[in-house]
Amino acid sequence: MSVTRRVVIFAGRVQGVGFRYTACELAKPLRFSGTVRNLADGTVELVAEGYDQDIDQLVRDLRERFAGFILNVVQTTAPPEGLVGPVKVIY
Repeated sequence: MSVTRRVVIFAGRVQGVGFRYTACELAKPLRFSGTVRNLADGTVELVAEGYDQDIDQLVRDLRERFAGFILNVVQTTAPPEGLVGPVKVIY
């Protein structure tokens, strides 16, 4: 198993609905670090570094929890940059 960096963009009605807080809470039992923030275009960006299966689990959990709000999810991968600590909100 290797560590990866993934940037996930969630589009839809994902701002002002507790999305970032929920992402941080759902990520707590999983094994990765990252950030989550609102973008100016109305999307939310999750940057995560960890094992693929843990990041996949969070994305599945968020899709399920916000099924009526998420319209599209775009994911890209990159080499890890060394994020440490829990997933946190960037304001």
